[in-house]
Amino acid sequence: MNILVTGGAGFIGSHVVELLLEQGHTVRVYDKLVGQVHGGSGPRYLPNDVEFVQGDMSDRAALDHALAGIDQVVHLAAEVGVGQSMYEIQRYVDANTGGTALLLDVIVNGPHKIGKIVVASSMSIYGEGSYSCSEHGDQAPRLRTEEQLRERNWEPGCPVCGRALAPLPTAESKPLFPTSVYAISKMDQELLCLSVGAAYGIDVTAVRYFNAYGPRQALSNPYTGVAAIFSGRLLNGQRPIVMEDGEQMRDFIHVKDVARATVLALTAPKAAGKAVNVGVGDPISITEVARTLAKALGREDLEPDITHQYRAGDIRHCWADPSLAKELLDFEPEYRFRDRGVQELIGWVSHQTAEDNAVAANDELRKRGLTV
Repeated sequence: MNILVTGGAGFIGSHVVELLLEQGHTVRVYDKLVGQVHGGSGPRYLPNDVEFVQGDMSDRAALDHALAGIDQVVHLAAEVGVGQSMYEIQRYVDANTGGTALLLDVIVNGPHKIGKIVVASSMSIYGEGSYSCSEHGDQAPRLRTEEQLRERNWEPGCPVCGRALAPLPTAESKPLFPTSVYAISKMDQELLCLSVGAAYGIDVTAVRYFNAYGPRQALSNPYTGVAAIFSGRLLNGQRPIVMEDGEQMRDFIHVKDVARATVLALTAPKAAGKAVNVGVGDPISITEVARTLAKALGREDLEPDITHQYRAGDIRHCWADPSLAKELLDFEPEYRFRDRGVQELIGWVSHQTAEDNAVAANDELRKRGLTV
């Protein structure tokens, strides 16, 4: 197949490209090379036999050119970061929602014959994960109130009786309630692709990534994944900054597993028109992530700086129910964060340098009243 990968020079994209090449596909990469991610350099991780087109998702002519002769599209291009999206609102919506709309517009109104689109979605579109109340059963709580957060009462309560809820794995059937501009724009990307695909007979699968980590993640970008942010802090001899009480739970999935699930989705007919979780189903607290990374880097002296502050758009607990991915994609993760996953990450991190921009990023949120 001739496959276009938007955002293919990025963290996840470069791993997807490598897998596609291994399978014998011809790959064209379309990427803006955002300075916040790429640091002003060219595409660092793309093989020489990949055709690279530098372009913006807002450039109709460039997208039309990039789609020429393409059979399938892996759409990964997006601005990433919950906190930053809450004040760079137009930038995120233009790039993610607008860019996806233009890509689809070019596909359906041009001469292109695209048979498959895999679009990168996000666990953030769920908002809070799934929970259960001991009296009222399964619940899908919405945002915690500011009053509750100011009291440092972190756990969501039952919408019916107010009792503390027990978190559960989150399945694709959970109602969506995105709580940040970033999350809303990722939901837009997913729904736009699925709806247009259904209307025009294009096979579309949305892959809902949970917390990706691993080699090539931008360590100097303070709005990237928390494993990379913590690693950058530790490399600079600084304590990882942890919001709330650090006991919030997430699902960390290695980038090689993310790439493998994404490529599997290209040839998974049972996943046509579906959204599928790409996670491990193995929750870990943010404090444990920080301490695991510190230990692996030999910096156990750098205990997490637990701020007991809340950042607008954040949720408490969310991890994947991975059963649908196994059923539809025949996908099972090969890495676990606590062992092989963190070992491979640190093997790469230990040879990198990073600018520590986390404090400045948090200060920006504080100045704008986006932390409580």
